[in-house]
Amino acid sequence: MRKIVLFAIMAAFVAAVSAPITVQAAEKVKGEVVMKVGNKVNLFHSGTADVKKEICLGDVIAVYRETGGAKAPKSTEVGAVKVTGYAGEHYFEAEIVKGEIKPGDIAMKKGAYCLVTPR
Repeated sequence: MRKIVLFAIMAAFVAAVSAPITVQAAEKVKGEVVMKVGNKVNLFHSGTADVKKEICLGDVIAVYRETGGAKAPKSTEVGAVKVTGYAGEHYFEAEIVKGEIKPGDIAMKKGAYCLVTPR
């Protein structure tokens, strides 16, 4: 009898601890913005002459997602964007041509890096 009660208490504890984690994960996925092929985005850059010289209208630039944190960073290619215009001093306008991109991904071309932001 004692083993049954102990088992029931342990099962209830495991269920109570794991349920909130599942709910939080579902809420996080539900709230993420994913942009797909054809969507328009802005690419934030430093505004320096080097970036403006490296990235030209019509360029197709690979987009990467950084994961792993500061101790073990890892870049994974998640898509590509085509530069379609300028939007002020520090932004390029672009269209997604491949993959699924999220705000905060990085568009990289040689020595030029741009942060992807939604329009």
